[in-house]
Amino acid sequence: MPTFSVPGAELDVELSDEGGCPVVQLHGLTSSRYRDRLLDLDLGRGLSGTRLLRYDARGHGRSTGREVPADYRWSVLADDLLRLLDHWFPDEQVHGVGPSMGTGTLLHAAVRDPGRFRGLTLLVPPTAWETRAAKAADYERAAQVVESDGMAAFVEAGRAVPRPPATVDAPETVPDVTERLLPSLLRGAALTDLPAGADVAGIDVPVTVLAWSEDPAHPVSTAQALVAVLPQARLEVAHTPADVARWPQLLCEDVAAHNPRARR
Repeated sequence: MPTFSVPGAELDVELSDEGGCPVVQLHGLTSSRYRDRLLDLDLGRGLSGTRLLRYDARGHGRSTGREVPADYRWSVLADDLLRLLDHWFPDEQVHGVGPSMGTGTLLHAAVRDPGRFRGLTLLVPPTAWETRAAKAADYERAAQVVESDGMAAFVEAGRAVPRPPATVDAPETVPDVTERLLPSLLRGAALTDLPAGADVAGIDVPVTVLAWSEDPAHPVSTAQALVAVLPQARLEVAHTPADVARWPQLLCEDVAAHNPRARR
């Protein structure tokens, strides 16, 4: 796979080029292209007739990173994303899709460069605004667990958290990051938040927000708040694995609706 240099990291990048419109797919915190595939969050697998760019965020998967928490703020990840788009899709509008941290990255990038995106499909938006401070404290405690007891203890603690009903069929996985970098990734997440609501309101493109129920780390309240401020947004909430299984088709529909050259 090709790599792409950004300040402080080398990003591992994959382009599936079938011609047609450009799409960029992101992933969530401690995940990667590979892990999202296992978790059925690789929505791009249902696309055809597009130029689909996937990559591992800095510090994740096969990409490198530094032990610098500030490197993993969503605003910095948005810088990485915009550099990638300038390189692979210069002067083109793209459709962006991604879960959780990927949603945060996409929103920061769209605020920074609103003309860059033709549409967005945002999955399981994370805690934000009023709910972010409590989650930030959770991330700091988790970073301390990794430092004192290792990644195995972090993984075991995660297994004790009840799964959202929509994910009960997903296989058990472990973070696709190194133990050395994990505390910095977690502290970076604690330092970050979505752009201010007034800035998000300026993202005037079609947006689909896909949430699932009963997940305190990805509360439906964030998805509802986003839909309330985004000018062209709709919300779908998954309650079962069958609902999540529909998400690749919803992405296909979004891409086709916003990009007439895409095929399904």
